[in-house]
Amino acid sequence: MVRQKDGQKFIGESRAPRVQIEYDVEVYGSQKKVELPFVAGVMADLSGDNVEPLGPVEDRRFQEIDVENFDERMAQIAPSLSYHVKNVLTNDGTLIPIDLTFTSMESFEPADVVKRIPELSTLLEARNRLKELLTYMDGKAAAEDVIQELLKSPQWANEAEATEQSGGNGEGDGQQPEEGAK
Repeated sequence: MVRQKDGQKFIGESRAPRVQIEYDVEVYGSQKKVELPFVAGVMADLSGDNVEPLGPVEDRRFQEIDVENFDERMAQIAPSLSYHVKNVLTNDGTLIPIDLTFTSMESFEPADVVKRIPELSTLLEARNRLKELLTYMDGKAAAEDVIQELLKSPQWANEAEATEQSGGNGEGDGQQPEEGAK
C-alpha cells in the first residue's frame, strides 16, 4: 500500500516557494545569483488585557518565535483575558468574573482553565472524587447498593442542600443518616 505524503512535503516537492527574491551580483568578474531569505516581521499586541502597560512601539524589539522558544515567549508576553460570563451553575442571573493568564500552551488545556476558575474548580474536584469512588466501588455490589439507597434518601438530599447553602465543605455534619431514612 502506498503511503500518502503529508501536505507540507507535497507542497515543497511540487511547488517552488511563493516568495523567491534573487538578485545578480558580480563576484570576481562573474555573475552569480544570490537568493535573499524571506523574513516576516509581525507587529502585534499579543498580550490581550495585560495588567502592565506595554512600552512605546519605538522601544520594543523584534523577538524570534519558534517551536523551541514558544512557551518562553508566551511566559514573557503573558497574554490574558478578563471578562464576565453568565452564571449557568446557579441560574440566579449573576455573572462570574473570569481572569485568565496564559504562560504556556498547557495553559489553554481545558483542565488547566477550569482549575483557575474557582466555581468550576470546585465542580472538577467533586467530579474527580466521584470517579475515585466509582473506581473504589467497582465490583462491590453491597457498597453500590448502600450508595444507591443513600442517594434516594430525602434526608441526605436535604442535608446536602443545607450544607451547600451554609457554605460548608460538602462533608456534612459527620452524622450518619438514620436507618428509617433509607
